[in-house]
Amino acid sequence: MIDIKVPTVGESINEVSLVKWLKKDGEWVDRDEVLCELESEKATFELNAEKAGVLHIVAQEGATLAIGDIACKIDETAPQPAGKTAPKQEEKPAEKQAAAKTTPTTERPAEQPKAAAPQSEVKATPVAQAIMSDKQVKPAEVKGSGTQGRILKQDVLNALANPGKKGGSEAFTRNARKDKMSNLRKTVSRRLVEAKNTTAMLTTFNEVDMTRIMEIRKQYKDKFKEAHGVNLGFMSFFTKACCIALQEWPAVNAYIDGDAIVYHEYCDISIAVSAPKGLVVPVIRNAESLGMAEIEAKVVELATKARDNKLSMDEMTGGTFTITNGGVFGSLMSTPIINIPQSAILGMHKIQERPMVINGEIKVRPMMYLALSYDHRIIDGRESVSFLVRVKELLENPELLLFGQDPVKTLLEV
Repeated sequence: MIDIKVPTVGESINEVSLVKWLKKDGEWVDRDEVLCELESEKATFELNAEKAGVLHIVAQEGATLAIGDIACKIDETAPQPAGKTAPKQEEKPAEKQAAAKTTPTTERPAEQPKAAAPQSEVKATPVAQAIMSDKQVKPAEVKGSGTQGRILKQDVLNALANPGKKGGSEAFTRNARKDKMSNLRKTVSRRLVEAKNTTAMLTTFNEVDMTRIMEIRKQYKDKFKEAHGVNLGFMSFFTKACCIALQEWPAVNAYIDGDAIVYHEYCDISIAVSAPKGLVVPVIRNAESLGMAEIEAKVVELATKARDNKLSMDEMTGGTFTITNGGVFGSLMSTPIINIPQSAILGMHKIQERPMVINGEIKVRPMMYLALSYDHRIIDGRESVSFLVRVKELLENPELLLFGQDPVKTLLEV
């Protein structure tokens, strides 16, 4: 019998939460097979079997475990039961469905793939999933009331009690539900309060005319995708503009360390991403040295990992400046909170057509409000406003992103 312990996942992490067991107690597991999901205050990761054998679960789902605690035991001396292959297929719906297309099966009833499909397509608790499978209720007929739309047991019971009405009578009840706060949500809450309490935070606003960027995207998006394999989005323009402005206004790219100020000669840009379990800020390292396509590819890579809970600790630590885009959710204006220990964060917002006076004439232009929240202890008003004006100038004249200066003025040295 060997002990499977919670591994070390980071220097500052002392405990994790056991989110979900992927294998059952007493079930045979193969070496390196994923046993369960663990969640730290910064990321979700998996626990694998060190040897093949029979699983004996020690810690239950929802339990808080310290680093080094025993999560389960594996009896590697136990003989593998004859024909014990169905459980592995049960945990891998894709493989099971592929096998079902090529060979008939008599080991499991036909509804098993249906029970496994909702686990990947629609999130549901194990009890809710079992009831839906037993009663042949489709996930689309049930309105999930849990976090991120997760289907709970009561949601399924409501749907059964009120056939034909999605969500049943749930909307008219006065029920309350208490869910345990995840480690990630606890960390987000603690850091946001800490940022408000330990910084002299102030926000300055401006607006940017997105006409030229939208024209460039419309003209070159197909060629860009063909040449680089990624879409030409807004984030690469904003990242390049911020890198140039940060190098011109180094205080915005610095932070306070005790009685000293640490200035960075590089731009590690944190990108705020809304992941299924909370807000995360993966980092694009040395963004000032990357091209537009490299930035777009990195944004896609980090956003995909965030959605799949696959971000590593290294990918989420560090960062000298943060960009957050509330516009994707429809936000017209907001005051983002600083991602400490950084000293500033840029908030992007929804692009909305508004009447603008241009050369004495009223014209309709696609406008976006920008918000720069900054720590007034290190960044003065002149620096914060000048930084944001510079970002606005670079975005409204994307040609400047190549050199950071007007080519004609550079040529004339004026």
